[in-house]
Amino acid sequence: MTLVVQGLDVDTVALKTLAKLTGAHAIEQIHPQAFRLRGAQYNPGVPTLCAQAELDWAWIADNRRLADFGLFVTDMDSTLINIECIDEIGDMQGLKAEIAAITEAAMRGEIDFRESLTRRVALLEGLPEQALAEVYEQRLQLNPGAERLMRGLQQAGIRTVLVSGGFTYFTDRLKARLGFDHAWANELEVVNGHLTGRVSGDIVDGTAKAAYLEQARDALGLRPEQVICAGDGANDILMFRAAGFGVAYRAKPVLRDEADCSLDHVGLDGILTLFS
Repeated sequence: MTLVVQGLDVDTVALKTLAKLTGAHAIEQIHPQAFRLRGAQYNPGVPTLCAQAELDWAWIADNRRLADFGLFVTDMDSTLINIECIDEIGDMQGLKAEIAAITEAAMRGEIDFRESLTRRVALLEGLPEQALAEVYEQRLQLNPGAERLMRGLQQAGIRTVLVSGGFTYFTDRLKARLGFDHAWANELEVVNGHLTGRVSGDIVDGTAKAAYLEQARDALGLRPEQVICAGDGANDILMFRAAGFGVAYRAKPVLRDEADCSLDHVGLDGILTLFS
């Protein structure tokens, strides 16, 4: 196995300590912010040492490369982008704190996602549809490294899918902006230019997200180990279990337990570095 470590400031002393701890026979720099420890062996002290040194880490099979994958599937809110869209829409109603509390509980896995979405969307009843545009244009930003990640995946010939428990208003625009091959999300019901407090059609929850991943994977004739997925909360657990490599981005503990790698310090483009 190879241990890949990344950070905004990789300390040489920490690298040497990790190499000694894991019995690595070589340290290779693969990026200004990333190193590969060749021949490293599993040691339970790695997570603690990396946390102290503010390093992201992952065990990668020897010689595994980006070309070994054929599909990348990612969550949207708080993964690809910096906000929870429904919280910001709720802010237009003066209800951000109430909605955000429900969102947080759902992402920690304390509330069923379908129930949480229904409750939150109901609070948006009567809001002008224009509020969605204001959130997209004024509040939504891509998380660091998102654009570089997408370019790298596309250059490698990897198909990309955006699947979200959020809303089509945002996924459709991000699909066009970043060049995703497919995008799925919930559709807010709008009547006479105002939100009704309901969604149209079936709710995209954790089960549906995993099903969309499997649908895209099977259509491409890929095996689970040829799929990378990224997410941040409990709603992504089933999707992670259907993929070969799961990346938890600034994630809740419940998802970290399912992940092959957690990115807490570097940007989303750190995914490319893992397999460079």
